Amino acid sequence: MLTAIANPGAFMRWSRYLVVPLAVATATLGAIGLYLALVVAPPDYQQGETVRIMFVHVPAAWLAMFFYMLMAASALGSLIWRHPLSDVSQKAAAPIGAAFALVCLVTGSLWGKPMWGTYWVWDARLTSMLILFLIYCGILALWRTIEDPAQGARAVSILTLVGAINIPIIKFSVDWWFTLHQGASVLRMSGPAIHSSILQPLLVMAAAFTCLGVTLHLAGMRTEVLRRRVRRLTLIEAERLDDSSVGTLSPHPVSA
Repeated sequence: MLTAIANPGAFMRWSRYLVVPLAVATATLGAIGLYLALVVAPPDYQQGETVRIMFVHVPAAWLAMFFYMLMAASALGSLIWRHPLSDVSQKAAAPIGAAFALVCLVTGSLWGKPMWGTYWVWDARLTSMLILFLIYCGILALWRTIEDPAQGARAVSILTLVGAINIPIIKFSVDWWFTLHQGASVLRMSGPAIHSSILQPLLVMAAAFTCLGVTLHLAGMRTEVLRRRVRRLTLIEAERLDDSSVGTLSPHPVSA
């Protein structure tokens, strides 16, 4: 069943029905989330209005790590099972994850200035997130360096799996080392440490970011499948023209 729907042809057929509904869900959840975050949510008693940066910063951080884990899973599919859509999924996810990582770093710096008195400190959480962004940049550069899709997918898969060690470092850095960054406040065994007036807008914004990421990922995969089809047809047509041009050549007559 999964093999059938993951076939490139089948994927192109069913995915086209999801892009528009997901885009509508993204816009709807985004509008609701922004209203809750900017109008309904109260200012924090310590951080004041700057707490509203959290509604963008935290979902961006979650999605940056999620898309890297998606790339790591796709890398396994590409290296082990040679699935035709695995490297397509990797290539489509890389720029999305990089964008979320960049948003996380920028909003974190803007949030850190009024809280810590500086835009940047070499904190374990901040540094490991910066490394994640640099890994994303390296993966994007590697995709552009290798022209052949199959060779590029193999090289990117190896780099992705090596870089995956950074994900648990990001997650547990606040527990392993003394850092300025606060610890986990939402996903905790004892329950969220955030008041519901802040937690609800955060979860709605996280859902909006997730829908946005999934929409962009599906659209990116569809574009990559079409691009590879065009490339394959172009190569076939070029070979056909070369063969036909060779067949029409005739030797020049030799005079006695």
